[in-house]
Amino acid sequence: ACQLGFYKSAPGDQLCAKCPLHSHSESRAARVCHCDSSFYRAVQDPPSAACTRPPSAPVNLISSVNGTSVTLEWGPPLDKGGRADVVYNVLCRRCAGAAGPCEACGSGIRFVPQQMSLVRGALTVTNLLAHTNYSFWVEAVNGVSDLSLEARRAAVANITTNQAAPSQVVVVHQESTGQNSVTLLWQEPDQPNGIILEYEIKYYEKDKEMQSYSTLKSKSTTATISGLKPATRYIFQVRARTSAGCGRFSQTVEVETGKPVSLRYDTMTIVWICLTLITGLVTLLVVLICKKRHCGYSKAFQDSDEEKMHYQNGQVKFPESKFYVDPHTYEDPCQAVHEFTREIEASRIKIEKVIGSGESGEVCYGRLKLPGKREIPVAIKALKAGYTEKQRRDFLSEASIMAQFDHPNVIHLEGVVTRSKLVMIVTEYMENGSLDTFLRKHDGQFTIIQLVGMLRGIGAGMRYLSDLGYVHRDLAARNILVNSNLVCKVSDFGLSRILEDDPDAAYTTTGGKIPIRWTAPEAIAFRKFSSASDVWS
Repeated sequence: ACQLGFYKSAPGDQLCAKCPLHSHSESRAARVCHCDSSFYRAVQDPPSAACTRPPSAPVNLISSVNGTSVTLEWGPPLDKGGRADVVYNVLCRRCAGAAGPCEACGSGIRFVPQQMSLVRGALTVTNLLAHTNYSFWVEAVNGVSDLSLEARRAAVANITTNQAAPSQVVVVHQESTGQNSVTLLWQEPDQPNGIILEYEIKYYEKDKEMQSYSTLKSKSTTATISGLKPATRYIFQVRARTSAGCGRFSQTVEVETGKPVSLRYDTMTIVWICLTLITGLVTLLVVLICKKRHCGYSKAFQDSDEEKMHYQNGQVKFPESKFYVDPHTYEDPCQAVHEFTREIEASRIKIEKVIGSGESGEVCYGRLKLPGKREIPVAIKALKAGYTEKQRRDFLSEASIMAQFDHPNVIHLEGVVTRSKLVMIVTEYMENGSLDTFLRKHDGQFTIIQLVGMLRGIGAGMRYLSDLGYVHRDLAARNILVNSNLVCKVSDFGLSRILEDDPDAAYTTTGGKIPIRWTAPEAIAFRKFSSASDVWS
């Protein structure tokens, strides 16, 4: 028979085995060793397995709040209880104050990747309420945690969420419809997250969103949209705006305007209308003939003036002027982005690989498929997670600048993505990358004609920007992109500013490094930039 401290699981000639770690035999001839106090053996563990206990709490719990989301990170427990099957559960409680009562967070909270049975020590929690206190309990569990009667040990993080944009407008109703107008009525968002400054109504003809759409602002929860086409189906969406930014647009509402009223005239009325029109046309023709004869006598005096104007189809046309609008002058950055850029649904973009990385974001190669158009390759500049509101504003301001340019030697903006967590700027894809890297890689392989053609393209793009009253400030080979046809295009408008309508105007920097190799002497000496300094670069 086996002595105390030993056991034999089945009768036979085999030797007695010593009890596993943290277990003991309670009598001689024992067939199993029982676990010591506070130690347990899981159901699937064999009798020969050592007894184990629940793990201690995770260590080094860190929380990072970004608006209404929080990222939690922690390290493994110092004591895993003798087991390797440790996983983590995260419990969420919403508290009335710093020391007030707490309750379960509810089903609206989203845990990424999951809330229970986490293998890694990291988690992101989203859809939290703004300006609210939360308490997160991170507990470590293993295969014997459910067998213990003791309370589970957990690490606790108490956080307070920041200000956030309002939630989505849920209910939008059609109140009335006319031949050229529609009146809408809606309810406030369930979570305004602050004082609602205004509502923005987006509308467009059905199936024509990608061609053009219009917006209207309203201070109340109702608005009348006028100037619509009769008997036409329109799509409407509404979103709210607070000082923290714009919320998501509501679900679409489809409304058809009224049919035009047909006018009926009797035969005599039609006859009188025709006679009146004929008389008017004859009179106009006589006046034009007389004027033409009179103008012939004074033609000699007009030749010098005509040189300053262009005539086409009998009309005088003056040169059109277009000026760049600085998005930094807008009180609301959302308005500038919405006015100049096109919003692209994130589902339309497929990111394939990362082709570059910077301090605040990454540049990726991907594909863009818009409705009714073929799929095209694009470059996607994405803002890194954990960005500040200022970084997001500056990032989208560059898109607002780029969207105002339309020239074959200036990089083309396809659109922006602002409604998803990942904020992106989508531009045309330039296969050969930056000019400096491209020239070094193919040194000595181009003819003089090819190099002059590339230089001419850069000059044409900069001439276009200069005519708009726009100063680049950072023109360098690294900021010129080259496509597969060796067409060079000006890019990188993060440092640019408008040049006022003044021949002596210049922009003064507020700090930062100046690229000496490309910068004009007056810009280095006095930190002043102008179209002349762009010419030097």
